[in-house]
Amino acid sequence: MHASDLSRRSVLAGTAVTAALAGLPSLQGRSQAAESMVGAASAATPYDWRNVFIGGTGFVTGVVFHPAVKGLAYARTDMGGAYRWDDGAARWIPLLDWVSQDDSNLLGVESLAIDPGKPDRVYLALGTYTQSWAGNGAFLRSDDRGATWTRTDLSVKLGSNEDGRGTGERLLLDPRNSDTLWLGTRHDGLLKSTDRGATWAAATGFPPKPSASGQGVTLLVAVGRTLYAGWGDGDGSTSANTLYRTTDGTTWVPVPGQPTGTTAKLPMRAAYDARADELYVAYADAPGPNGQSDGSVHKLAVASGKWTNVTPVKPSSSDSFGYGGASVDVQRAGTVVVATNDRWSSGDTLFRTTDGGRTWTSLKDSATMDVSETPYLKWGRDAAIFGSWIQMAAIDPFDSQHIVYGTGATLYGTLDLKKWAPQIRGLEETSVLFLISPPTGQAHLLSGSRDIGTLYHNQLTVSPAGGLATNPVFTTAAGLAQAANKPSYVVRTGTGDNGNGAFSNDGGQTWTPFKAQPSDAKDAPGPIATTADGSVLVWSFIHWDGTKHATQRSTDNGATWSVVSSFPAGATPLADPVDPKVLYAFDTATGKLFASTDKGLTFAARATGLPSGDAGFKLVAAPGRSGDLWLSTKGNGLFRSTDGGRSFAKITSCQDSFTLGFGAKADGASYLSIYHVATVGGVTGVFRSDDAAKTWRRINDDKHQWGWLGETITGDPRIPGMVYLATNGRGIQFGQSA
Repeated sequence: MHASDLSRRSVLAGTAVTAALAGLPSLQGRSQAAESMVGAASAATPYDWRNVFIGGTGFVTGVVFHPAVKGLAYARTDMGGAYRWDDGAARWIPLLDWVSQDDSNLLGVESLAIDPGKPDRVYLALGTYTQSWAGNGAFLRSDDRGATWTRTDLSVKLGSNEDGRGTGERLLLDPRNSDTLWLGTRHDGLLKSTDRGATWAAATGFPPKPSASGQGVTLLVAVGRTLYAGWGDGDGSTSANTLYRTTDGTTWVPVPGQPTGTTAKLPMRAAYDARADELYVAYADAPGPNGQSDGSVHKLAVASGKWTNVTPVKPSSSDSFGYGGASVDVQRAGTVVVATNDRWSSGDTLFRTTDGGRTWTSLKDSATMDVSETPYLKWGRDAAIFGSWIQMAAIDPFDSQHIVYGTGATLYGTLDLKKWAPQIRGLEETSVLFLISPPTGQAHLLSGSRDIGTLYHNQLTVSPAGGLATNPVFTTAAGLAQAANKPSYVVRTGTGDNGNGAFSNDGGQTWTPFKAQPSDAKDAPGPIATTADGSVLVWSFIHWDGTKHATQRSTDNGATWSVVSSFPAGATPLADPVDPKVLYAFDTATGKLFASTDKGLTFAARATGLPSGDAGFKLVAAPGRSGDLWLSTKGNGLFRSTDGGRSFAKITSCQDSFTLGFGAKADGASYLSIYHVATVGGVTGVFRSDDAAKTWRRINDDKHQWGWLGETITGDPRIPGMVYLATNGRGIQFGQSA
């Protein structure tokens, strides 16, 4: 990574949304004849896809620089894939967008490894969750820097989005044989492959016994020809958290003299200073990123076996935190950085030493933070903080003053140890829940997401200038709705410390909090609807544990609320886009469609016998048409009602339906364009229909799948062929007919 990547230019900075949408430049590797027609004879139109630019927003858990190639680096994220740095373009290139919906558990990267002697080789260990409902992990190897992959399915589960996601690396190439790799797992011990990951087996001679809890192998690092492995199945206060080593690849033994007893925390990260022949190990009392209250940094003089406590600042009851993120400067002996994590009292920092840990400097103390490229990082404050959830840091082997560190929201970098800015272009990891494309106004897109709340996108190629929505700030969006006949009026709900609901009279640019909050709003904010004229709000409440609470109604912008006892608890309210007196709700527990004709005062059942259960359901109303309802049901297909939910007919042109939305009519079409994440003709993908679901054509391809896509999709009501797609880890994708 060179200096150019920290310049203040944005990706297509300053491009107005109208210009961006009118003539987007071709995308590198764009999808071509990827679309399949079902029941139609006309040729498919290729789609160009790219990210709506937000900039990061997710947890960057690891960056590995290649020691032999300047400007070559890889990044891993907890649930948003892996990336390679393109030094010429000064941006990250996603490497896993081909991961399908069925394989969405593989979009999380547990660990990565490079081959120091063969720069084109890179390896990934994939798997987001270890719970019983999650699939097994997979191992990938590439001989062309991630352009193509060879996959091996594993018999174990990996957990890149679980506690301990910032430890590592857990994957290591053996320095004695580049065909041999080691993989540390959470619950299945240490694995070894002697054929570059084509096959795996339990490593012999590794003494710890794997368990169903704990962290298992937390890190692997090479010190010359000796390998070290961190073990993290203890409780933070016993010697069960141990560092092991092997000199022959067969026999593993505890490292003599290592910290024991109350100082034996989990080994989080390790870095070897070859010039000084010293190994630095960062410890914490919990795997993090939350729950850490104590930690330390120790170094091992490899030749003598002497351990030294070189902790920069000892945590205390009033200043509690853990350590992690160790990295050494390969050009300068004794120069090391380590990261604090979960330090809420004074904020996390990077400590840097140039004398082997005798003295340390907090880099935060002299830092200036420039987040002009990604303003959401101010989180509603006047300025950005240095960062939180810092569990990784990396020093560029070709530039001692180029350091990057990952947080729960971005990747920061510096070229002079003082000026820091997001080094994140091309890396988008947002988990998106809601999308609205307004029919009028400056913004072509509003979004609601996990971790960053609501954003107003008046440009698609620049991070929203206003940052995330404030007054109040919501951590995670729970609802987002616009009055169909009064699009300047928008409401949002979410989790936040200063209220859980707000309304806007300028299309989502500025917000006013509801004057009153129902008692359930704090712990159970849920989806909200506003009638077509914006005069009534209907707010559903669902606790994070799934408990459903009574829905409430307001006729005064949230100043007062009253219970709607006839509304099915936990259902998502939906307003008719034409008639301001009508609202709908689909009760997933009973498979009944409910409707109100008195602005939400009362609801009564209409259609019954529809699919029910815990599977995903999405009820959508076709814009500009009263009573035209479409119901997506995971596992049961697509249903449509043209009489306000009194009856539904099943759409037979698709086999499965995950989410559906509408956009502007195609030229010559009599019905709105429908955009659909579905299974059609046995293929799951993103589809478009211009004839009211009689026929579909696929508009993504196997290189552009982005994992799970079941939350929401919408077309642009002003631009035929434009579609916005929510992903669970790869941000907002927008596509346009080429």
